[in-house]
Amino acid sequence: MPIKIPSDLPAYGILSREGVMVMSEELAARQDIRPLRIGLLNLMPQKIQTETQFARLIGATPLQIELSLIRMTEHQTKTTAPEHMESFYRPFAEVEASGEKFDGLVITGAPIEHLPFDEVTYIEELRRVFEWTQSHVHATFGVCWGGMAMIHHFHGVEKHMLPEKAFGCFRHRNLAPASPYLRGFSDDLLIPVSRWTEMRQAEIDAAPGLRTLIASDEVGPCLVEDTAHRALYIFNHLEYDSDTLKQEYDRDAAAGTDIAVPVNYYPGDDPTRPPANRWRSHAHLLYGNWIAEIYLTTPFDLSEIGQSVTDLRRERV
Repeated sequence: MPIKIPSDLPAYGILSREGVMVMSEELAARQDIRPLRIGLLNLMPQKIQTETQFARLIGATPLQIELSLIRMTEHQTKTTAPEHMESFYRPFAEVEASGEKFDGLVITGAPIEHLPFDEVTYIEELRRVFEWTQSHVHATFGVCWGGMAMIHHFHGVEKHMLPEKAFGCFRHRNLAPASPYLRGFSDDLLIPVSRWTEMRQAEIDAAPGLRTLIASDEVGPCLVEDTAHRALYIFNHLEYDSDTLKQEYDRDAAAGTDIAVPVNYYPGDDPTRPPANRWRSHAHLLYGNWIAEIYLTTPFDLSEIGQSVTDLRRERV
């Protein structure tokens, strides 16, 4: 089944050409099934690239997905055309006021990790988002800085600056093969990483209710489950395109920034050679498993969203 997105959204044409099943709103309205309502709170500056990356992954399941693009209310992007934002994005304040509910919400990262959380201009509204998810979203997926901010909000886990940027593709271990989110995963896998901060395993272990599902000996915890808040937090970037790290490296190199060649990314660590994507299959597995778990546990009646996953599973037994 396809993902439902506006036919004039740039991602529609891109994903159609890639073979992803997409459906216009007009065609979806003729189907007598309830699509899963997934929101994307996009905090990244390159909105179109980010929305396409996540639409590609959550739209690759046999379920109809209705994707809603959400932005922070007062924060204005400088890198995406105002016409695009006006056409496709809704401010969170409008979504909040409407009272509508979502089966899932993805909160992206943001290039502000050098700032303490309290110094982020929109942190108060983002905290409202986190609290709103507990009554209006069935399952939330916090990515990179978005995941760090959410785990800090609910559990007080701190982020720490790294002595140098973790940048490249790093081996990770599957710590929970029986988790439904890791169904089909290898025992180890390669994941792109691009961050100046980390969260430490000992501090995550000290927070009740958190379980690390994927971790790396080199760059620490990666995927953390928070059952009580119906959330996953991933600190690294399975959603990245093949050339996303290359774009970051080329941008910084062109600006004269002191940037190392991303680790284990280019063949032979040679930035003149095209990088190979060695994480795509696990990206589809993770987001496909997340969507499947939502489908298995979310109530058909959207008004019932806000119950615990345990309660919903018990009702279906």
